[in-house]
Amino acid sequence: MDYMIREMREDEYPLLKEFLYEAVYVAKGAAPPDRSITDSPELQVYIRDFGSSRHDSALVAEMNGDIIGAVWVRIMDDYGHIDDEMPSLAISVLRPFRKSGIGTALLNAMIERKKADGYSGLSLSVQKENYAVDMYRKAGFHVALENEDEYIMTIRL
Repeated sequence: MDYMIREMREDEYPLLKEFLYEAVYVAKGAAPPDRSITDSPELQVYIRDFGSSRHDSALVAEMNGDIIGAVWVRIMDDYGHIDDEMPSLAISVLRPFRKSGIGTALLNAMIERKKADGYSGLSLSVQKENYAVDMYRKAGFHVALENEDEYIMTIRL
């Protein structure tokens, strides 16, 4: 696959709503939730007013002029929140392009970007059954906390 990773432009921030929806984990055999789920307060924290904080940062994977994946970070009180110094990460790749290395490339690019920016670490929340857990582990994330369904994972930069 021929794609490039680049900084997300401000005029593209509205696309984060679609990528947030795509990031919602759907268990095998389960029906996907209604798209309105992204309007819930617990998910709006990932995208509302994105770009208004100096901690907001997003990268995209682009192929043939189309954005096929996104990774973004911000300091927010979300499911993966650790503290007010560590940005939380969200990542999503459109279904037809999953399991092709694009998510790993996006993740690694953001890790390097935030390391260069001087952050001490990143955090995320992931369903234990999500196949992406292995991708996060391979990238260097470790389980910091867990509950019945989710891991909160962190990486030190």
